[in-house]
Amino acid sequence: MPVPTKNVSVASCACGGVELEASGAPIASVVCYCDDCQEGSGQIEALPNARPVRDSDGGTAYIVYRKDRVKCSKGARLLKGYKISEKSVTNRVVATCCNSAMFLSFDDAKHWVDVYSARFKGDIPPVQMRVCAKFRPDTGQVPSDAPVYSGYSLKFLAKLVAAKIAMRLHL
Repeated sequence: MPVPTKNVSVASCACGGVELEASGAPIASVVCYCDDCQEGSGQIEALPNARPVRDSDGGTAYIVYRKDRVKCSKGARLLKGYKISEKSVTNRVVATCCNSAMFLSFDDAKHWVDVYSARFKGDIPPVQMRVCAKFRPDTGQVPSDAPVYSGYSLKFLAKLVAAKIAMRLHL
């Protein structure tokens, strides 16, 4: 069944050489503070001319989509995945034209893609939750714009499960 074309959001790298199209409503809009997100974001930020990936409070903001609803519509050959270790299943995918962090993909069976919120232009969904805050660096007060969870919240996990069911049912 084809992916619905209404509600398409476009994410692009800083120079415009790479574009992603995300269709339909996202699963969630989250900020993650886990050690891996902090380390991976730091590695990307260290690339030549890279833009900041982490927010001022140390979190990395993502808009989470089903992987069947995200496609690269421009510049796919410019995408490069980075891993924080050889055994990691997580790929932090960067647009090599300008070293913009684009999205996280996974080598295992995960059914979602985390697109870096900063890559979207215009109206983006507000942050719904801040997860893995127990790993947050001591950079001052956590913003009060959304609930803060020390790990992954049951609400977030339920959204992921619901998205997987919808994906299997081709909804």
